[in-house]
Amino acid sequence: MHGVTGADFPDGACQKMSELRETAIASKAWPFEEARRVLKRYQKAAPEKGYVLFQTGYGPSGLPHIGTFGEVARTSMVRHAFEQISDIPTKLICFSDDMDGFRKVPTNVPMQEELKEDLHLPLTKVRDPFGTHAGFAQHNNAMLCDFLDSFGFEYEFASATDYYTSGKFDEMLLIALERFDKIQEIMLPTLGPERRETYSCFLPISPKTGHVLQVPTLERNLAKGTIVYQEPDGEKVEIPVTGGNVKMQWKPDWAMRWAALGVDYEMSGKDLIDSVTQSSKICRALGKQPPEALSYELFNDEDGQKISKSKGNGLSMEEWLTYAAPESLSYFMYQKPKTAKRLYFDVIPKAVDEYHQQLRAYPGQELKAQLNNPVWHIHGGNVPASTLMVPFAMLLNLASVSGAEDKEALWGFIRRYAPEATAETHPDLDLAAGFAVRYFNDFVKPTRQHRAPTDQEREALEALKTALEAYDGPIEDEALQSVVYSIGRERFDPMRGWFTALYEVLLGASQGPRFGGFIALYGVPETIALIEKALAGELV
Repeated sequence: MHGVTGADFPDGACQKMSELRETAIASKAWPFEEARRVLKRYQKAAPEKGYVLFQTGYGPSGLPHIGTFGEVARTSMVRHAFEQISDIPTKLICFSDDMDGFRKVPTNVPMQEELKEDLHLPLTKVRDPFGTHAGFAQHNNAMLCDFLDSFGFEYEFASATDYYTSGKFDEMLLIALERFDKIQEIMLPTLGPERRETYSCFLPISPKTGHVLQVPTLERNLAKGTIVYQEPDGEKVEIPVTGGNVKMQWKPDWAMRWAALGVDYEMSGKDLIDSVTQSSKICRALGKQPPEALSYELFNDEDGQKISKSKGNGLSMEEWLTYAAPESLSYFMYQKPKTAKRLYFDVIPKAVDEYHQQLRAYPGQELKAQLNNPVWHIHGGNVPASTLMVPFAMLLNLASVSGAEDKEALWGFIRRYAPEATAETHPDLDLAAGFAVRYFNDFVKPTRQHRAPTDQEREALEALKTALEAYDGPIEDEALQSVVYSIGRERFDPMRGWFTALYEVLLGASQGPRFGGFIALYGVPETIALIEKALAGELV
């Protein structure tokens, strides 16, 4: 995958490509801002390796999760933005740190006791508790690739075990051995007194036990490319730093990888800012330029607490995709990566509707606005049309008042509202109807709470009922909204009180859709019946 050149297109298309590039270079959308930082590295000359390298990292000690998706999605957006402003080819590597030592048994996998026997082994040597692969890391790596493939990401998978054992890191490992003292000087001040006494940037893989050992380096032999360390049983052992006999500690390992591969761009969470700082120093000590870095804010749960894999708070990938399409999650990830956001169930409907609002706006926008539109980045410039003609929030309200148990029940209302719509012609709407029923039953229904109207609200609801009974105009959003508005305008100041009453009394919610649109979708007779139930106290 690489940037295209004008030679690939006829004159008209060439002019469009030129306009796209000029507009992209000036765009304030954050992926373009990041892309310009990467391009600045190669103002004087193209990269010797022949391409610009984007990287994301993954620790296979657990299953892929929503943070993994966010990192790959955002990095892919920056990569695509770069390809619009430069003709330098690009690559994206998803790197699995699968030679790391197995430190603790995850609580969400089988064979808990058996896995305890594999503690301290490299993750690729830990047994697979699911019995499907050669090891635990291999199982999780396969899940990662399936996970990324299902979203259509373009990437190359890379395994630390493969890179260490095949010799791909040997040259840089020997440079690290030569510059051992410089690396230690960078790392030791960041450690506590006890750790400082035993710390070495090299972790030997014991030939006796296979364990990844946290032990001091006692001697170094640059001519032979070896280190000497002491086994737990007291024996001193000499091993090469090449060929997969050692692994580097986390921060030196990250730096060594950057230096060996020539990584140009990598983003990471705000909690790793210090790691980026130290690894960048080590990368320079190894004689290479560290990559451009973006530190993104972490997600919080509904109570504002940081989301933690071990706590299981917040929202998982599978949970989001149970209630909404993946594009809505990409939209959520695109928004302000440097701003902390709550990642919980109640953000889903808003993300779905905002994503489709942007889709609908896109065709009518000028190029500058299109490149600032999140959907351009989500879809790599190939933006589809939205077929969600009814907002997700409206479908939720419809599921609420109709008591729909499946999406076909919602389609009964939708077909009357828009006879031309079908599941085949409006796939976004069909998907959303199913998601809305599921979301309503799982989250809205258990907390829904109708209230009785006040005297003022009761009189207004009776007036609305009378107006709807006499209504003989078109069953259209705006016409019916005018009826609702006229009732409220005569009785409420500010008007917000009227709409709050409609939502809380009729829908059992604190907020809701444009009520005229809701009536058009639900039906005038059905809305009259709903008002009658509310006035009779049957909803409370």
